[in-house]
Amino acid sequence: MSELMQGKEPFRFFTRLHLSELTGLRASNLGQFLKLLKEVPGSCIYHHTHRFLQQHQYLSPEPPNDFAYWVTEALGEASLGEKLASIDTVQFPTIRSLREEIIKTIENHIKNNLLSRLRFASEGEEFHFIKSVSFIVPTKYIAYNLLDFVEILKKVTIDSMYFHIFEARLRLERTSNDFSYWIETSIGDKALAGVISHLDPYTYTLEDLRKTVVGIIEEYLRDKN
Repeated sequence: MSELMQGKEPFRFFTRLHLSELTGLRASNLGQFLKLLKEVPGSCIYHHTHRFLQQHQYLSPEPPNDFAYWVTEALGEASLGEKLASIDTVQFPTIRSLREEIIKTIENHIKNNLLSRLRFASEGEEFHFIKSVSFIVPTKYIAYNLLDFVEILKKVTIDSMYFHIFEARLRLERTSNDFSYWIETSIGDKALAGVISHLDPYTYTLEDLRKTVVGIIEEYLRDKN
């Protein structure tokens, strides 16, 4: 294999253990909901926008948004629900910027629909804020070059894939996923890193995303031979 495929630094694969924790915070109308959205930790925003990906990794993509579901089903605010559901999560590099867009969407709706503040959820249908708690654990897998990397990628757990693609970028506020970052900075191939970085992970299941990344790197390796 070409020396270009050797990494300056090895890639250590990590995995994650995940817990969902109740915060005790709840809202029964849009006013309360908006106030709490501004105050809850980012791990709450993360949980309610990424819960589907964490719990149903093998099913079809297009994860539902807990916020959109609640305002539609519990408050009867269908138009606001549509606006929240249409927020393109992948466009936001940080949870902070995603939170700001959600807040702005709700504030604009309230400004143009003053009666929205008067609608209350029925008892038992309040919105309960839950936060995502993750424990990051190193695995035994270390890649020293692209060949190592792609072979390990075929067998790591879905939780490892999730951490390196989603969690590292959003919750840790990195500019790209861990795979692209390593390929660019350690392997030194900006073009290959860019191809992987520009994949929209929200339009794949995690297994399909794994297969896609593996396919891209294997094609790259074949072309280098």
